[in-house]
Amino acid sequence: MVELKVSSNSDPKAVAGALAAVLRDENKVELQAVGAGAVNQTIKAIAISRGYVAPNGLDLIMIPAFTEIEIDGEERTAIKFLVEPR
Repeated sequence: MVELKVSSNSDPKAVAGALAAVLRDENKVELQAVGAGAVNQTIKAIAISRGYVAPNGLDLIMIPAFTEIEIDGEERTAIKFLVEPR
């Protein structure tokens, strides 16, 4: 499964475009976000990408979960968003 990492500085439209492109090929994507700003940008990107893939007959669902990731040798808790067609 493709993992996209989203930061608080990520452009939601750019993330939405990447998300839509991966969904057309892979049918499932995981987005990872650490911190409130990154989660905000991720949610915006998912909402935008729903509009991008709707003309292709895809209706997206999102399943949030916690995961542990390593950043600069330090263990951090991230929120992962599993996105796939309904």
